[in-house]
Amino acid sequence: MVPFAIGGMAVFALAGVVLWIAGRTGWAGICLAGVLWGTVGLLVMIKHDAGRAARREEQGAAAAASQTEPR
Repeated sequence: MVPFAIGGMAVFALAGVVLWIAGRTGWAGICLAGVLWGTVGLLVMIKHDAGRAARREEQGAAAAASQTEPR
């Protein structure tokens, strides 16, 4: 999902620059807000993905340990 967030932020940034050059500063402000909220969302996704990877690694280690224990 991170590439989608980065892509969305890039689209907002590009639209903001184009609209700012065109003199439509109200829309440029909305685009700036989109980039800022996108940054917050990106940070949340990165943190979530890191936690998910850690949980997968933990579950994989637990499964491997249970297979090697004699019964």
